[in-house]
Amino acid sequence: MREGSLEAPIRHPLDWHNPDFYDEAKLDAEMHRVFDICHGCRRCFNLCDSFPQLFDLIDESKTGELDSVDSKDFKPVVDACTLCDMCFMTKCPYVPPHEFGLDFPHLMLRYRAVEAKKGETTFIDGQLAQTDRNGMIAGVVAPLANWASSTKNKFTRGVLEKVADLDPRAELPEYARTPLTSQAKATTPEVNREAPGFGRKAVIYATCFNNYNDPSVGLAARAVLARNGVETEVVHPHCCGMPMLEQGKLEEVAKAAKTVADALVPWIEKGYDVIALVPSCSLMMKFEWPLIVTDDKNVKTLAQNTFDISEYIVDIAKKNGLAPGMTPVPGGVSLHIACHSRAQNMGQKATEMLKLLPEADVHVVERCSGHGGAWGFKKGNFDLAMKVGRPVAKATRDAGKAYVTSECPLAGVHIAQGMDAQKSDKPKPALVKHPIQIFARSYGIEV
Repeated sequence: MREGSLEAPIRHPLDWHNPDFYDEAKLDAEMHRVFDICHGCRRCFNLCDSFPQLFDLIDESKTGELDSVDSKDFKPVVDACTLCDMCFMTKCPYVPPHEFGLDFPHLMLRYRAVEAKKGETTFIDGQLAQTDRNGMIAGVVAPLANWASSTKNKFTRGVLEKVADLDPRAELPEYARTPLTSQAKATTPEVNREAPGFGRKAVIYATCFNNYNDPSVGLAARAVLARNGVETEVVHPHCCGMPMLEQGKLEEVAKAAKTVADALVPWIEKGYDVIALVPSCSLMMKFEWPLIVTDDKNVKTLAQNTFDISEYIVDIAKKNGLAPGMTPVPGGVSLHIACHSRAQNMGQKATEMLKLLPEADVHVVERCSGHGGAWGFKKGNFDLAMKVGRPVAKATRDAGKAYVTSECPLAGVHIAQGMDAQKSDKPKPALVKHPIQIFARSYGIEV
């Protein structure tokens, strides 16, 4: 037996079709096994709140050991996990191939899957996770929806607090009147035939956020790719299922995976690469889906041909070279590296991309922003989300750059809220939703 492992972590498929996966006694035994190992190690104490919750449970128990902790008290530990994967990817020395075989996030996912199978997930959470449906409906009445969800609207946010348990202080994503897919059909950027990368083709998976909430990121990506000779199409067959994964609804995630893969693989067969605009979605497509849908050829093909947008720009730069015409972006940029980008084990591609700019001035923050997806919007979590993200907000404000951006659209807004709470003599940087928009500005493209 080795004390920890220095080998690269290996993730095993989720055995969610096996009845034992949902056996509560076997789940409880595995929770005790893993939690006892975590208790003896504690390297992960400074990640999400799951670990402080767990360690406080144990330390405050009768014996100070896991044997005197009641299993019914495990739920707050599970609820605090945001499935960021940072414990698995960066901290835990006992992940596979170590014989202990710990995968804390997937154990939390299994617990939630058991809850979902028992019908213990809330109706409201299920409705909030219907991002495609919500986006289509809200887009029709976008000005009204955005007015109602504004933190300045005390009445409607009070209603949302009571009905949906959303903290009235949390900035919620706005909705766009016209989806990205519709805007892309209406306008096609001219492809630069003189660019070194001319001849490449890519289909942009819009993601539910960029399709219904902020099309500007997709438009900027498409314009930058066209400047670099890449022919693009924009599609959005279905949400990637990350909101459903967070609730343990694995069957719905599997359906989403097959729907999207069946729609995108024909593009791959025609010579197109696949680009996702949000790291949570590219993580699902590249890593989570193949562990949930293990027997689908299209899902595997899609995983092997999917790029994050920053990753794709860096790939063009390395293999072909970038089109000329970039100019410096004055004032510098503070860049937040999203957890779901780090979990893809591809390196800091957004950092690499922004350092391709002339006279690049990039300040990098690689730490949890605290938002945790929908988790950070919840009334019971918002204060903790702000606390977790405080070091990021402080480092960003103190850096004194002109702009702040994050690969994760929700993280960027959360960091901006955190900066508002900082006492600093440095001016607050302007929020740019995604690094690709900084890159576009260097080309003189404003979207």
